Amino acid sequence: MNPVIEARNLRFSYDSGFQALRGVDFRLDPGQSMALLGPNGSGKTTFLLHLNGVLQGEGELRVCGLPVEPRHFVAIRRKVGLLFQDPEDQLFLPSILEDVCFGPLQCGLPPSEAEARARKVLHQVGVLDGWDRPPYHLSGGEKQRVALAGILALEPEILILDEPTTHLDPPARRLLLELLQSLPQAKLVVTHDTAFARA
Repeated sequence: MNPVIEARNLRFSYDSGFQALRGVDFRLDPGQSMALLGPNGSGKTTFLLHLNGVLQGEGELRVCGLPVEPRHFVAIRRKVGLLFQDPEDQLFLPSILEDVCFGPLQCGLPPSEAEARARKVLHQVGVLDGWDRPPYHLSGGEKQRVALAGILALEPEILILDEPTTHLDPPARRLLLELLQSLPQAKLVVTHDTAFARA
């Protein structure tokens, strides 16, 4: 089985000289779920930003078999769905449905197909109605699910979640966990929530 993410001796230093990644070896297989834990400043987010080419270090890094290099960035970014810590960073259009349609439209899907895909993933994440509402009217858990729907609409092979439970109350955390457990994609979750990571 070929890994969906494979890093070998990955190293990265910021302009200040701070070495954030010091020879990281990592492997994530298809369908596997993995939690990445560590204190603030330990390089977790730096590592995530390498997975879609936002940052580039030294060493080897492959995503879905492709070297993470500029010539493959478009293909890789379609395979990696990144859910930010704060879902408001991902929601910016006037309505829920428009927001979830945005990615598929940018990938060239016809509007009718983009909307059908958006409706499907909104049902999948449990947002069943009120799709004409503006995202800023949603609760924290609803925003998280709509942001995740926007990622799922792109049909990625890998889901990367950066501190997904930070703004969630216990019921919303439980719903997110159940949703993630139902999804077939490989998952890499950065979290300080050890109970969530264990589950």
